[in-house]
Amino acid sequence: MWQRLLLRFLVACSAVVSIGGILWMTFAPPPGMKATKEGVPYFTPPVIHPVSGEAIPVETLVRHFKGEK
Repeated sequence: MWQRLLLRFLVACSAVVSIGGILWMTFAPPPGMKATKEGVPYFTPPVIHPVSGEAIPVETLVRHFKGEK
């Protein structure tokens, strides 16, 4: 009898923790989930090269100006 209550309590606690964690990551994500390590926000559209007119990812420009290859 008490095993059934204990199991229900365990299931209820794990459900609350799981749903709480999902909601927390949805509404208050940590800064690492919003931008890359260079500070470029995720889902940033590419920029247009002024001379050639081709689309360049912003990460490429950041690496170029930081001196990385």
